[in-house]
Amino acid sequence: MSRTVRLDVHGMSCTSCAARIEKKLNRLDGVQAQVNYATERAVVESPDELDPQVLLDTVANTGYSANVRHEHGAAGPSDPPHGGHSLHGRESMLKRLKVSAVLAVPVVAISMIPMLHVHGWPWIVFALATPVVLWAAYPFHWSAAINARHGAATMDTLVSLGVGAAYVWSVTQLLRLGWVHAQENVYFEVASVVTTFILAGHFLEANAKQQATAALRAIAELGAKDVTVVRDGSEQTIALGDLHAGDEFVVRPGQKIATDGVIVSGSSAIDESMLTGEPVPVDVTTGDAVTGATMNTSGRLIVRATAVGAHTALAQMVRLVEEAQEGKAKVQRLADRISAWFVPTVIVLAIATFIGWLVIDGGTEQAFTAAVAVLIIACPCALGLATPTALMVGTGRGALLGILIKGPQVLESTRAIDTIVLDKTGTVTTGHMTVTAVEPEPGVDVGELKTIAASLEHASEHPIAQAIATLADPEPVEDFRNHPGVGVSGRVRGHEARIGRFVPGSSISVEWDGEVRGSIAVEDSVKPTSQKAIADLRALGLEPVLLTGDRTSAAEKVAAAVGVDRVMAEASPEDKLRVIRQLRSEGRAVAMVGDGINDAAALAAADLGIAVGTGTDVAMAASDLTLVHGDLATAVEAVKLSRATLRTIKGNLFWAFAYNVAAIPLAGMGLLNPMIAGLTMAFSSVFVVTNSLRLRRFGR
Repeated sequence: MSRTVRLDVHGMSCTSCAARIEKKLNRLDGVQAQVNYATERAVVESPDELDPQVLLDTVANTGYSANVRHEHGAAGPSDPPHGGHSLHGRESMLKRLKVSAVLAVPVVAISMIPMLHVHGWPWIVFALATPVVLWAAYPFHWSAAINARHGAATMDTLVSLGVGAAYVWSVTQLLRLGWVHAQENVYFEVASVVTTFILAGHFLEANAKQQATAALRAIAELGAKDVTVVRDGSEQTIALGDLHAGDEFVVRPGQKIATDGVIVSGSSAIDESMLTGEPVPVDVTTGDAVTGATMNTSGRLIVRATAVGAHTALAQMVRLVEEAQEGKAKVQRLADRISAWFVPTVIVLAIATFIGWLVIDGGTEQAFTAAVAVLIIACPCALGLATPTALMVGTGRGALLGILIKGPQVLESTRAIDTIVLDKTGTVTTGHMTVTAVEPEPGVDVGELKTIAASLEHASEHPIAQAIATLADPEPVEDFRNHPGVGVSGRVRGHEARIGRFVPGSSISVEWDGEVRGSIAVEDSVKPTSQKAIADLRALGLEPVLLTGDRTSAAEKVAAAVGVDRVMAEASPEDKLRVIRQLRSEGRAVAMVGDGINDAAALAAADLGIAVGTGTDVAMAASDLTLVHGDLATAVEAVKLSRATLRTIKGNLFWAFAYNVAAIPLAGMGLLNPMIAGLTMAFSSVFVVTNSLRLRRFGR
């Protein structure tokens, strides 16, 4: 047996770090690990008997630190473990950036403006640049040293070598030639400016990553912070974390419902818009289930908690988003493999550049400048951030729109689908049956017909039965029997009566004493948004197919109303699965939208399973996407968002690859000053992150 362990990993500076940790963890017996640099987390599948401390020790032996991320009700960015403050942390980076910027400005000005070349100016810039190189750039040197000790090289290695080489070269020239002759051969401004640019890039990147997780934090913070429980007949306010399943708690008007539960007493209207997006409050009363984080708008309620902490609907929503952000798309795995060998290759290229220029030019100055530019320009940050940042922003935005994406592979699936199969009841229609006509036979009293029908159906849980049961106040029923798939029967008012479809293909008939006394028409109304949603799906290049277990006549009527040409009705769960497989065998890439237990197998078999969130847990577990709103129009948004996220990932990767492919040769040919290289490298990372952040505006 295996279990999933989630780790918060600290101290990573680039995807090369993540790749090394992942490689070391995967060397453990029975362990499959996935480390994400952007989220700073690791997801590890490990044997039950493996102590999680072994995982932490493995990360530590690689040169980083980690702590186990425990399941909880609210999630968000976590703090480093005690004593594990990261030198690459946002606050630390900001402090070093400020000092570096203040000192780098006069270094550049004095070095570049002849009028400022006062007596002994190289010593002045040496004094100003030294704190920048030794203190502000210390995180890079420290990380490079740690990685070197473990026989590895990362982005920090390139930065440390580039900055350190410029500084050591300049100090050597200053000491060897004296300030008069060395002034044309010192590069203190390069060391200072490159450090400042890269610190600025890291800080902006950290800010952007924090914005990328803002949606997840927003969801996590929807819940209440404390709760008023009823214990020993009195009320007391406690922290939400101290609430247990089975506890009863009070919810007053204007308060959030603390956790998932069932109403014990009271009635009210619940505003579920924060979770479902539906603006109209839902009426609830004793016995109804309610969801944590929704708002009580009117009456006082007493609720019995049925789920707390990590088991609530809100926590599960957060966990779905987290899992999606932690995953890796196929394109990201390619980027990780490239990053793993990229840094050592760049170091070799820098050495080759230095030697090449020595051979061609004979001068060490040009050789040194070109080699440093290669080291600095080639940092693969943009490559590593291209996919995970877009995925973080896309899934976070989706969650706020009521679209839960289970993993990055879902994005790739949405690109290919050309057919979308729709369940009818609860997906295209409301799922709430209503009586549209009561037709008594000649001589039969309509009131008696309604009473007998309502009495028989009152004991049934079937949606059709519940609609008919509202026709009249029920009277006692003796010898009640349920006939699965057909109807019900029993003795009412002394009559042997039955209601249902006892004759194949018939409508719902009401019979007593062996004769048909009338019929009742019941219909499931089409959702107001379904027709436009299906038209929008067609516009996206998807052919809609209606697949339902309902009667052919009812299915065709709904299909005609919403504009679907292909209908498959009276389908059992096995039939639905067979239809999905048949469509796939025809070469179609199939998406399936459903909400019931009977849809679960078809959802799992489809290339893309989309569960309507108002449906069953089984359906949601079998799907790739969950639509919290229960609205088919959200399926359109889900496909659009997934495709937009995938386009952003591809655009980011193109930029990252193109940048490195174009920039490294330019640097090697001596056409890029190291300072410009540092600025360009920092900009490339900021570009892919800010490009990903554009997804935050999706749907606005």
